[in-house]
Amino acid sequence: MSALWPYVTPGIPDQLFQQLPGIPLTKREVRLLVMGYLRLKADAHLWDIGAGTGTIAIEAALLCPHGKVTAVERDEEVASLIQTNCDRFEVSNVDVISGSAPECLHQIEGKPSCILIEGAPLKATLETAWDKLIFNGRIVVTASNLEALYTASETFAALHMRNIEVAQPAVNRLETRGNRQVFASVNPIFVISGDKLE
Repeated sequence: MSALWPYVTPGIPDQLFQQLPGIPLTKREVRLLVMGYLRLKADAHLWDIGAGTGTIAIEAALLCPHGKVTAVERDEEVASLIQTNCDRFEVSNVDVISGSAPECLHQIEGKPSCILIEGAPLKATLETAWDKLIFNGRIVVTASNLEALYTASETFAALHMRNIEVAQPAVNRLETRGNRQVFASVNPIFVISGDKLE
């Protein structure tokens, strides 16, 4: 638990995270959906590949204080931002790795029980992640375009992933524009998940 977010539920408001211009942040409503698809256990070891600002890594670390999160980000400045956010939320169970997937995945100690892929060369990263994932482990991919959805779907099938689920949530937020309040949509995203059962 953190002084900045003293709750046991996920759903940290976006504005509580430090951000850098141009660096994507997984919006709270999408983050809640992704956390559900991850199906984290209390002692989970999650790899968050393409962690961006670290929002999901931090939510997972707070939710699973006896677990471990490895946040992978290729850009050193962005990796430093993740560490800054970890310090803000007082989480000590997140390891931040600055490196490019899939190559850097070979240097991570231990085998993950869950993997979230939010960026990186998708096919090669999925194949490497699959090899590293424990039996009965879970992979979740977020895709912001049809090409990434197709690549994930094709690779999931080639890997014989089981219990595949795909969701594309429609999220709208109330915003003030001028003297009116309107609902504005959050950029759509696909969430693809599956289990390693063989």
